[in-house]
Amino acid sequence: MSLPLDGIVKAVDEAKRLAKPRRFTQSVELIAKLKDIDLKRPENRFNLSVRLPHMPPEKLSRVCVIASGGLAVRAREAGADMVLLREDIDALASDKRRVRKIVRGYDFFLASVDLMAHIGRALGRFLGPRGKMPQPVPPTADIAPLINHFKHCVRVRVRDQPLIMCRVGLENQPSKDLTENIGAIFTALEGRISVPQNIERIYVKLTMGPAVRIKTR
Repeated sequence: MSLPLDGIVKAVDEAKRLAKPRRFTQSVELIAKLKDIDLKRPENRFNLSVRLPHMPPEKLSRVCVIASGGLAVRAREAGADMVLLREDIDALASDKRRVRKIVRGYDFFLASVDLMAHIGRALGRFLGPRGKMPQPVPPTADIAPLINHFKHCVRVRVRDQPLIMCRVGLENQPSKDLTENIGAIFTALEGRISVPQNIERIYVKLTMGPAVRIKTR
């Protein structure tokens, strides 16, 4: 990662110091304003799943698996937060309120390859705009490591605005761990943009606290 780690640690410490105590554990959020990127070009828009090295157990991402037969059974055994069958998809297609609740409530979706076309027809208009179309999985795949991987991921997405916003941990985590999580985000971004050349400003903040700018030089 090309950003100075000491600058990130200082900003995280300052964000913690400035935030008022709350009756709940606040999330730590990363905000990055990008520059010199033409978002009219499809190749400059992206939707990344980034695994954080220090994902707090109480904030693991929620994973929904859409499958049937043995894959559905293995997904339940592996700790998927929800497992939907083909018949569930058919029922959901006519229940917009429940579909929207599921799409909001789960961070990542995995689906058996043979169900992808059916899911696209029935649920694509709900999943697509949120960048949550399922990751296809072969029916014979070992689903457990995939579920575990996505539980430790956050979504980093750039669509219509040159802005990145994502959760990188909790306020009760060591600043060093939060810094390494932020580093993982920018390491992943280096495959899509130039860091720090394409970054105008970076901030870190707690859920209800003020934003603190991270110095990039």
